[in-house]
Amino acid sequence: MSQYHQPVMLQESLEGLDLKPDGVYVDVTFGGGGHSRAIWNQLGAGHLIVFDQDQDALKNAEYFTEALAEEKNKAETEGKKADVSAEALAKAGRSFTCIESNFRHLKKYLRFHGIEEVDGILADLGVSSHQFDEPERGFTTRAEGVLDMRMDQEAGKSAREVLNEYSEKDLIHLFSAYGEVKNARTLVREIENFRMNAEITTNKELKEIALKNAPKGREMKYLAQVFQAIRIEVNDEIEALKEFLTQAGEVLKKDGRLVVMSYHSLEDRPVKNFINKGNFKGTDEKDFYGNPIRILDPVNRKPIVPTMAEIDKNSRARSAKLRIGRKR
Repeated sequence: MSQYHQPVMLQESLEGLDLKPDGVYVDVTFGGGGHSRAIWNQLGAGHLIVFDQDQDALKNAEYFTEALAEEKNKAETEGKKADVSAEALAKAGRSFTCIESNFRHLKKYLRFHGIEEVDGILADLGVSSHQFDEPERGFTTRAEGVLDMRMDQEAGKSAREVLNEYSEKDLIHLFSAYGEVKNARTLVREIENFRMNAEITTNKELKEIALKNAPKGREMKYLAQVFQAIRIEVNDEIEALKEFLTQAGEVLKKDGRLVVMSYHSLEDRPVKNFINKGNFKGTDEKDFYGNPIRILDPVNRKPIVPTMAEIDKNSRARSAKLRIGRKR
């Protein structure tokens, strides 16, 4: 699991969830299972549910199924002894559910499994180290791979389809809105010149096109913005995030915790607005008596950020922001 993805702000996330040993918790971005494993280790008779749409990530769930089998065997053996510990009995009551789906379907799948309310929800919105490090997934600028970028490898459109089939207007919009690319129009003109003669099929080709338009001295940041914009479009990330946040507020128990880690302003803004204001516009809305209309109360007004020590160990933690909300 540690090779798949190193969990960011692990201790801060656990503290934010305010874990109860018998609680029901959901990790909606399972990935390498680092956060989930830490939650699992603190559960007694609780229930852990994990979501991920990436089939590669779901292979990491084998750890939990194997652990459950071992605990069941141990409980059956120790159950025959008079001195069986209360902790062993509690651990034997733990349960684990793995759901192959995007977190935008949170409420539907919880209900399918007979769960109406949960004590805590964790979301780490970053792309996993594994996805970046696998060239064939097309997320990285560091190695040649096919233009894919789908989190769910069986989903519809890929990055290749977006780049080759979208109109000039749509491409300009996505680079401007999702990558905050200043010269989006110039970049798209370069893309159109290329695709007049051939399809753009690899991330190497996209990188070469983008570098022709990158500001001097800021090439790597520019590439990151371009790739980010396409990835967000391919996976419909912003709309999926908004749907998830709305449903998370509905399924949390009173005083339940929502813990969300974001890595760029496009993600952080809706998270901040939803937790602090109760809507995605970021406006103050009050009822007849002047009370704020929102589902959650912010636990931390300002985002929690990683320590320098963590950033030194894991450079991908550098831009992370952690926000915590408590159900009213």
